[in-house]
This record gives sequence, structure tokens and C-alpha cells, in this order.
Amino acid sequence: MRIDPGKCVACGNCTYVCPMGAIYIDPAIGRATVNRDECVECYACYNGLSQEHLNPTLVRTIRKVFRLMRVRFDPEPDVCPTAAFAPEELTWPRVVRRAFSDPRVPHESTGVEGRGTEEVKTNDVSDRVNVGEVGFTVELGRPGVGVWFREIQEMAWELARAGVVFEKRNPVTSLMSDSRNGTIREDIMNEKVLSAIIEIKVPVERTEEIVRLVHAVEKRLDTVVSLGVATRCDADGEERTVAPILERLGYKLERAKTNTGLGRITNTANAAHPGEVAAR
Repeated sequence: MRIDPGKCVACGNCTYVCPMGAIYIDPAIGRATVNRDECVECYACYNGLSQEHLNPTLVRTIRKVFRLMRVRFDPEPDVCPTAAFAPEELTWPRVVRRAFSDPRVPHESTGVEGRGTEEVKTNDVSDRVNVGEVGFTVELGRPGVGVWFREIQEMAWELARAGVVFEKRNPVTSLMSDSRNGTIREDIMNEKVLSAIIEIKVPVERTEEIVRLVHAVEKRLDTVVSLGVATRCDADGEERTVAPILERLGYKLERAKTNTGLGRITNTANAAHPGEVAAR
């Protein structure tokens, strides 16, 4: 994202809508400026502010007159009065930023909007997690912190060393040059995104091991890590296997999402209950 200095009047409204704090008023030029290193191309500024298309010269003149008269004028906080934002044509590898940060853009690798993955929310039709398995979603960067791919790489390497299987229908996995060892493409290491999710699954018996591994790696990363745990419910719609493990580790469980099997009409009465519970 770029701000046209010929249109910007330094009202400062855009500095409040950027989730990454990447927009600031540059005192040297008296204009709002985007820190390109910190900008994740989420388009929150462009989409979140109304564009009024007022004449920049007129707006600057009015602001100067108000300052001379010691009159305080606070513009509407959700408006860019001169439509100064100028989206750029993003090329590789910077285009990766928008794919992971703008929820309106579908990932090319999966066709899914948002962060590019349905996770286990559609497990009743996708069968990502089967009976006796635990699905983990390791989300890095959210809320409002962001994550560099070099940090995602560190987490992926450690998980790969533990011998996990990465979910194929996942945008992070699609960017791996070698999913067996969790190696992500070198040319995107210096790209920052709003958030990204690594998805894996393991047998139930490895639940505690993976939780402890993620917790250990998290301490080395300068970002936020959220761990989602999902498994299938039993025939009664309850989960009595993974929950005790997580509670013993000190986690307070919240039943986040439960699928009821309505996603497909081929479910039979004697099939395993397709629902799952999630703890964060």
C-alpha cells in the first residue's frame, strides 16, 4: 500500500485503522507514510476508510487557517478526505502478504478466503481428523502483531523434526519446498503477514508431546502463537479422551466449534460421529 503525498493532508485518520501500526505522519514531509517493512498489505486502511475525494489544496488551506485561528478541528475518524491511498500492483514475493492478510482475497493454493484454510471447521465433509487422531492448528501473528515467514519457518522445522504430517490443503504447506522437513521457500523469508496457520495431525497419544513442543518454540518467537486442538466426538457428542490431557496440562477448555454432520447427506446412522471439539 502507498499513500499519495500529493493528496495526503496529514489528518492522521489512517494511523488509527492500521492493525500493524505501519502508518505514521512523517514530520520531514508532513504527510502520512507507510512503513513498507511492517505493512502486511491487509488493505484495512483502504477498505476501512471512506474516500471523500476532496481537493487536497482546499483541505490543507482550511487546516492552516484553523491552526492560525487556534481552532481545533477533528475530522471524522473513519474518513480519508482526499482518497490518498494508492494500492500498488503486488508482485512476487510481496503478493504473499496480501494473500495471508486480506480476508477478502482467496488463496490461490486453496481457493479459500481469509487465511486460506477451512481448518477443521468443515471436518464433517473434509475428514481432516479421523477417529483416534488430534488435529492441531498453530496460528502465528494474530491479533495485531503479525509474523515473519522466518518465524513460521522455525515452528515448521521443529514440528517436522517431531515427525508430524502437514495438512496438504493449507497455504503454508503449499509454500513449502519440502513438506517432509517443513522447509518453506527461501524467497519469502523476509515477508511479513497478519497471521498464518500451520495445520498438522497426530495420534491422540502424542497430544501432550505436541502441546509442549509448540509451547517451547513459542518462547523463542517474537510473535503471538495460538494453539487450536480438535478431535472427533464420540457417539454421544462428547469428547472424553483429549480433554483430560489438556486439563492436566493446565488448560481451561472452551467448546469452540462442533460440527453436527449436516455437511453431507451420505452420513449413515452407524457412522462415527463427525463432530469435533476445539480447545484454545
